[in-house]
Amino acid sequence: MKSCRMLILMVLMLILAAGCTKQEEPLEVLDDYLSNWENRDFSSMYEQLSEEVKNKITKEAFMERYENIYDGIEAMDLKVTSQADSEEHLEPEGDLITVPYNVEMNTTAGPIEYKHQLTLEKGDEGAWLVKWNTSQIFPQLSTGDKVKVNTLKAERGELQDKNGTGLAVNKEANVIGVIPGMLEEEGSQTEEKLAKLLNISVEEIDQALNASWVTPEVFVPIKTLAMEEDDIEAYLELPGVSSRVETVRTYPRGASTAHLTGYVREISAEQLEELEGYAAGDVIGNTGLEKIFEEKLRGENGAHIYISNADGDVKETLAKTEPVDGEDVQLTIDATLQQEIYKQFDGDAGTSVALDPKSGKVLSLVSSPSYNPNAFVRGLSDEQWKKWSEDPDEPFLIRFTSLYAPGSVFKTITASIGLETGITNSEKVRQIDGLHWTKDDSWGDYYVTRVHDKADVNLRDAFVHSDNIYFAQEALEMGKEPFLEEAEAFGFGEEIPFPFTIPASNLTNNGEIDSEAQLADTAYGQGQVMMSPLHLALTYTPYLNGGNMLYPSLVEEKEPEIWKKNLISKETANLVKENLIQVVESPEGTAHTIYIPDTVIGGKSGTAEIKESKADDNGNENGWFVSFEEDDSEILLVMMVEDVKDRGGSGYVISKAKRVFEYMK
Repeated sequence: MKSCRMLILMVLMLILAAGCTKQEEPLEVLDDYLSNWENRDFSSMYEQLSEEVKNKITKEAFMERYENIYDGIEAMDLKVTSQADSEEHLEPEGDLITVPYNVEMNTTAGPIEYKHQLTLEKGDEGAWLVKWNTSQIFPQLSTGDKVKVNTLKAERGELQDKNGTGLAVNKEANVIGVIPGMLEEEGSQTEEKLAKLLNISVEEIDQALNASWVTPEVFVPIKTLAMEEDDIEAYLELPGVSSRVETVRTYPRGASTAHLTGYVREISAEQLEELEGYAAGDVIGNTGLEKIFEEKLRGENGAHIYISNADGDVKETLAKTEPVDGEDVQLTIDATLQQEIYKQFDGDAGTSVALDPKSGKVLSLVSSPSYNPNAFVRGLSDEQWKKWSEDPDEPFLIRFTSLYAPGSVFKTITASIGLETGITNSEKVRQIDGLHWTKDDSWGDYYVTRVHDKADVNLRDAFVHSDNIYFAQEALEMGKEPFLEEAEAFGFGEEIPFPFTIPASNLTNNGEIDSEAQLADTAYGQGQVMMSPLHLALTYTPYLNGGNMLYPSLVEEKEPEIWKKNLISKETANLVKENLIQVVESPEGTAHTIYIPDTVIGGKSGTAEIKESKADDNGNENGWFVSFEEDDSEILLVMMVEDVKDRGGSGYVISKAKRVFEYMK
């Protein structure tokens, strides 16, 4: 009896509890569902669906559909709100309640907003549940439809020379690839034949085919063909091999402009983590101006979010942002001159800068040896990479941004500050005996040498014969501190505002000239003097510009700017210029070999010794030549060739410069 009473009591308590359980009101159910949706809590959303809906779609499939769509369109700032004005709008019609709602979100293609209706249904136990269908994701979405996102690629801006000639352009090219599923049983034979045709290894093909995204039916690109190669029949005869046309970055001037333009590469995983606004597969400037002007050149991709039907056709556009193409950058460079100067190096290690001394516009920046930047875009073989990277002449080194000892081409600065301070006088004659000179016994075994034995030397003679002893004695008469102070005014220790990072030139390692011997060496561009080719070119602009030293410019629209106004007087500028002309005009001049009849050319040659000590006879020599044409002064040319010892010294460089001036005639 006791057990029976307990059982009856438990039944009564369950009945009472069931009677006291309060079912959620429709408004509460609606608010919970919309809140879960806004928070992208798709698991909780699924729990609120009717049994009929749950029988048609699993929880995993429901959650996956929302997550894939929202992740794919990069949905952000999701806001889902009921459009019911009051509880009167939630009055049931039988067991159903229809409620309008509004969805807003930002996506990769811009904002999306839509209105739709949601139906609540009273279940068997009296709870209100959601009658869901795919149209709630987007009203236009039906079963079998898909939401797709296409990236609308922005066209990269081009690098152009001053005449509009393309230096880095977008050009169609044939891409050879493989469709894995179409490879026959002898696929290994196909790979071997393809590798031979493309001049790559079978391992490189396998690496491409083994990428994680590869499926049997997709086209797997293997290599972009060179610009001059347009016959693809031999490739297409191989089973499973196909081709397609793509727009690729192209460098029409090849190696001659490689260090200037740089090149693009596909963005790396590391860069994707560090940089915003990029996606896998995008290209990014890797070196040179491609990297320097990346933000201006790259543009901004657009996106198209749309619904496609079962046949893959566009059913309706949900959002679309048009791409914004990158900006073209017009340079001051003369592409033809650039190529001609590069050709003159003929593989020699060296560098050249040409600029307009009246405006500071840089006409060429050459570094030799070089490499073909197209290889990095169209496919670089392991063999070629090994050859370039192990070349002792360092074809990847950008020499026009490096520092070098200038040698005798520095003597114009010594002469200028001597004339400005009154120490140097064009009429003053120094008595110098022999090819070696030392001040006194305090110098020990140190001495200054020259190549021409002339007893009576004035300023003109010193320039014509490039007399080290004359300039050393002039500097000693000036004194260490005055010389250093006046020389620094030519821009030493200062950074040059320029797209490329140009290290500051220096006169000394520690800011001081420690001895008279060092001062003597400094006077003719040795000692610890280090200059960039660009800075060296700029120090010659006062002689063609009335005493003003200019800033350089590399972008066409940039206005000329004076860096050092009235750095030297017009009288000094003209006097140094006339002496530079004599270096060429005089039959005894060190640069007389560049003489061209009916053309007035000025210049200064120099051979910089690269060795550990004065007694070192095994050091190398870098040959320099700075030159200009007086009549129109459209070009100031600096050329330097490394290791000219036993090859004619600076005369080896002068012959190259002469061919450039002859070409310009």
